[in-house]
Amino acid sequence: MTSGTDEMVDGRGRIRPHWQGLIGALADLPGDGLSERARRLDAGFAADGIGSLLPGAEAAWRCDPVPLPISGAEFATLSSGLAQRATLLEAVLDDLYGPQELLAEGLIPPSLIFANPGFLRPCRASLPDMRARAPLMGAYAADLMRGDDGRWMVVCDRTSRPAGFGLVLENRRQVARAMPESLRASPPRPLRAFFDAWQDSLTTLGQHAGGNPAIAILTPGTRHPFWFEHLLLARELGCALVEGGDLTVRNGALFIKTLAGLQPVDVLIRRLDGRRMDPVEFGATGSRGVPGLLDAARHGAVRIVNDPGTGVMEAPAWATVMAALAPRLLGTELLLPQAETLALSDPRTAARILADLQEAPERWLLRPALDGNAAATDPAALDLAERARFSRQVAEDPAKWVATRTPGGSVAPVVAAGRLQPRPVQLRMFLVHDGVGWRCLPGGMARVLREGETLGGRLPGTGLAKDVWVLTEDRADIRGPAITSGPPIAVRRTAGDLPSRTADNLFWLGRYVERLESSARLLRLAASRGARGDPSPRELADLAAVARCLIGAKLLSPEDAPSGAGPGPMLTAISRAAREGGPLAHRAAEVARLTEAVRDRLTGEMYATFSQPLRHAMADLRAARGLDALEEGLGTLLRLCAAVAGTAAENMVRGGGFLFLDLGRRMERASATSMVLAEALKEPPSRQETALRLALDLCDSVITYRSRYLTTLQAAPVLDLVLADPGNPRGIAFQCAEIRARLSSISDGTEVELVRAARALQTEVEAMAAGIVDAPDQAVAAAALPPRLEALRAAIGALSDSVTRRYFALLPAVQTIGSPLAPVDRPLMGAA
Repeated sequence: MTSGTDEMVDGRGRIRPHWQGLIGALADLPGDGLSERARRLDAGFAADGIGSLLPGAEAAWRCDPVPLPISGAEFATLSSGLAQRATLLEAVLDDLYGPQELLAEGLIPPSLIFANPGFLRPCRASLPDMRARAPLMGAYAADLMRGDDGRWMVVCDRTSRPAGFGLVLENRRQVARAMPESLRASPPRPLRAFFDAWQDSLTTLGQHAGGNPAIAILTPGTRHPFWFEHLLLARELGCALVEGGDLTVRNGALFIKTLAGLQPVDVLIRRLDGRRMDPVEFGATGSRGVPGLLDAARHGAVRIVNDPGTGVMEAPAWATVMAALAPRLLGTELLLPQAETLALSDPRTAARILADLQEAPERWLLRPALDGNAAATDPAALDLAERARFSRQVAEDPAKWVATRTPGGSVAPVVAAGRLQPRPVQLRMFLVHDGVGWRCLPGGMARVLREGETLGGRLPGTGLAKDVWVLTEDRADIRGPAITSGPPIAVRRTAGDLPSRTADNLFWLGRYVERLESSARLLRLAASRGARGDPSPRELADLAAVARCLIGAKLLSPEDAPSGAGPGPMLTAISRAAREGGPLAHRAAEVARLTEAVRDRLTGEMYATFSQPLRHAMADLRAARGLDALEEGLGTLLRLCAAVAGTAAENMVRGGGFLFLDLGRRMERASATSMVLAEALKEPPSRQETALRLALDLCDSVITYRSRYLTTLQAAPVLDLVLADPGNPRGIAFQCAEIRARLSSISDGTEVELVRAARALQTEVEAMAAGIVDAPDQAVAAAALPPRLEALRAAIGALSDSVTRRYFALLPAVQTIGSPLAPVDRPLMGAA
């Protein structure tokens, strides 16, 4: 659809005044400037925006480089009209979950309430004074389109958990970076003051408990299509990002489960379906909510923004009664018109609409009366057979439908194929209650409608958006909210305020980063050995030892080991293991998933270090042809893992996040090194040199050994270096010492058993090395080590399980062995 009101050009073909500065800036771009800026925007979203959540993932939302400007006068009209509408919606909600006078007066049909899945009866059982404390609807969004007369009109109300606040922030940030000329030519009003005011209102809302209130955003989790937006919003508002498993209700109050115990939550911004908020009250199966949450809110222990029952107002059928409710509740007419909507529950209306479906299908869009998430059906877009079937469906139960007159629509210029092309847009505006009244965000998001897309429905998970600019048409100072004062905040330097789920994810992120590194090191070593051409008997023995290590690391199957037929099948299996669908790709995907899960705990530099090189390295491995290219790609992956370790060491405060990340790395490295040494040493004493050379290679200790002992390989100095040397960061004793130090820091020395177990591991490793030195025949003593190394690996696994039980047991066990959700290859090290 490209018809409708042109946002850029007026009816006489002239550029509208508020577009002129922007068009001038676009005209000054070089010939291919628009396409280049569009590519820059896409690259920005892919690098550190929505599209960077997983390696290789496409951007969920793209942003057009040309914003949609709105004049200050037009914004004032929209702001006043939407604030009035939000006030009306709040008044209706107060009545629905209170005295229900509107129902008794016949102003609302009973089916609009009692048949509405968004009407949650338990939300009526609130204390009498709850309504006076805070609005039920603290945040609100409205979708708008232009009517035939050119005026904006409301087509959808989003009252439950309006999505898009964070997308607006990301769009503005990326467009400002990609299109600085436009920003200078037509400066928009900044967004910061709006979010400052919202943050202050949330702080005020939470001061019922005294002190400095704790605010959190409840998200469905990292797999939700708008999780990235929840993350951005949490950062902008300075609050915690939590999932249902992070929370618990104790003694009528809401708490976050942290390593240091339960931390109270005073305000909870809801991004979870209201029917899933409390499985005790709503009985939702598979709920990600918190048992007892509604009762805690009922008694004022926590404020929920928005109230779980606010979704009732998203039903399209409300549009049939809103104009009549405004004079009754506000004493005035609606300032902002809404799209004409008719209820088909009236037989005469139903007959009229059904006739129009056949004779003039372009006049109406039909929507389910009570489903605010369903998009409208455009009868004109259906062929004759489809339209006949749809008409019969409506005629069977017309009360389930409402008809909305097709809006004239609005078109705006969009960059496509290197030039500006008109596309239909739908505007979404956002408001919050700042404690005094409704405040409108001076901007918004214009969604570019795809072919065949109509009004209504929830915000899709993908699409093309335009940043909305409310132009700064005068140079008056923009005043933000006044600085609010509160009681002094006590200084804390503790590692224990980390949510248990986050600690769990960081621990396993460290494990999988190290697992990815050890896998890449093994595969690169095998590729380099196999690329030498016709192998000698000695090289075949080397390959056989490497194959045992690869099998132990679950990178190869026993059938792939070299045999009398030569190393060909093994080299093919190595290439397969490193490519898409292989175990290396699976481990990279786990690193990506866990990085996404803890993104709110990573700085921008750290996140970029994790995500971008990983995506590029795995793309190189997918494209690698031949062992040389494979070896080069694996080297890139090793450098990535080293960069991650260095960035974490330099960018993370030595608190709970760093401690658990590093603890996971150290446990995995100790376990993996124990495994490869055990497999490498399974050689007869007469062929011990192969095992020793492999041990130095896999522990990246060749240069250190040569600098100390030249080129002579003997069991005692080699095993002392890779086992017991306290200065070798690749040695097992070094890992055990770091494990002990991390456990001591996490628990402040209170977890004596865990620290004692780590010390026992270090003692055992030192005893192994000392036994080789004192043995009369070092080769024989070294050949006897594999059982002890395997027992050491099992002990590390047992310690890992103890850490899980002690620190992560407050959560459902999704990261432990035996869980159906655990990845197939997770038990790489013993029992953990």
